[in-house]
Amino acid sequence: MKKTVLSLALAIVFGATATATTPVEGEKKEVNSETSKVTWKAYKVTGSHTGTVDLKSGALLFDGDKLTGGEFVVDMPTLISTDLEGEYKGKLEGHLKSDDFFGVANHPTSKLVFTNVKASGKNSYEVTGDLTIKGITKPITFDVSVYGSKATATLKVDRAEYDVKYGSGSFFENLGDKTIYDEFDLVVDLEF
Repeated sequence: MKKTVLSLALAIVFGATATATTPVEGEKKEVNSETSKVTWKAYKVTGSHTGTVDLKSGALLFDGDKLTGGEFVVDMPTLISTDLEGEYKGKLEGHLKSDDFFGVANHPTSKLVFTNVKASGKNSYEVTGDLTIKGITKPITFDVSVYGSKATATLKVDRAEYDVKYGSGSFFENLGDKTIYDEFDLVVDLEF
């Protein structure tokens, strides 16, 4: 009985000490999804296409003025082309939203969760995160710069890792000038 009481007392003391020394969670700054912008650029043998996709939600975590984390959800049905007009714009957008590419009917959101943030300069960070596209999650590393209430990042995404196969030389042979390169760029401008 004395051992049980002593063990219980020690557990309470050490438990209280551990709780008292746990650092306070940093400040969470919600991203303004109306003024923030995600621009994509995809490449093919015969050129490229550009467009945008909207953020559904997002937040950055800070400890003082130091970036420590982040999480973002992208609203995939908002995927549009900005380099085409009329019929060709509609065709490209429809194709990108189809199961050939991002299958937005079954996968209406994509997500990025920061897993490691390392300062690389005065306002610069090397970030590793888990990127989920079409229900497939893979790690990705990219740079983020933070200035005041704005942040920018550029990501290079390999669509083959997320089972986006259409026109990919990684999955199909002899595509010639119909080949669409696997890597595409995302340029993210955040306001919070």
